[in-house]
Amino acid sequence: MGGEGEGKFPEKVKMNKIFCSPIKLMAIMLLSTSLLGWGDSWDQIKKTANTITSVQAEFTQKKHLEILARPMVSKGKFYFRAPRSLRWEYTSPLRSVLLMHGGTVTRYVKNDEQIIKDSSARLQSMQVIIQEIALWMKGTFDANPAFKPSLMPGRKIVLTPRDKAMADIIQRIDLQLSATPGVIQSVVIYESRTSYTVLDFTRVTLNAAVPDSLFKEL
Repeated sequence: MGGEGEGKFPEKVKMNKIFCSPIKLMAIMLLSTSLLGWGDSWDQIKKTANTITSVQAEFTQKKHLEILARPMVSKGKFYFRAPRSLRWEYTSPLRSVLLMHGGTVTRYVKNDEQIIKDSSARLQSMQVIIQEIALWMKGTFDANPAFKPSLMPGRKIVLTPRDKAMADIIQRIDLQLSATPGVIQSVVIYESRTSYTVLDFTRVTLNAAVPDSLFKEL
């Protein structure tokens, strides 16, 4: 959520700096020759996703860098409530929380024994990412003009940058959909052939009540 030869992307990889550092993070769903449970067109995927009112899941994030013998591993929880409320919380090794609610994005980090609001310039980048995730959760994988989406065999959606400026940052994003509509099994963002972040989602719960308190300031 390693490569078989030079010039190829690893097959068991899943998501890049955009999701791994707080600036670059996150996401989630399924396809095969026809998109089981989702449909075989963007319109059908959106229609199916509109039946999802909330998603809760745990995630494991593995950041792979060529200079590291082992990936950096983080764990956390993820909450989404339609139409655009989202909470992305790292629980280990360090705690931080990213919230999107009412059109605003806020990030909190643990400083000593306190949780403080992050007002750094990184928040603007994170806002872009978290808004992108909210679009994915509603099945609108084709909504961002910066990426060209493709429906692929093997229950996969591939997002490819349309221009060089974006490709210099992200070479590709792979979304592995699960057989359950509304569930994204894993996300991979490739920053380069040797740098990528993998997100695997487990313990997924759909359409359960998610209280407002989860999306309010800490």
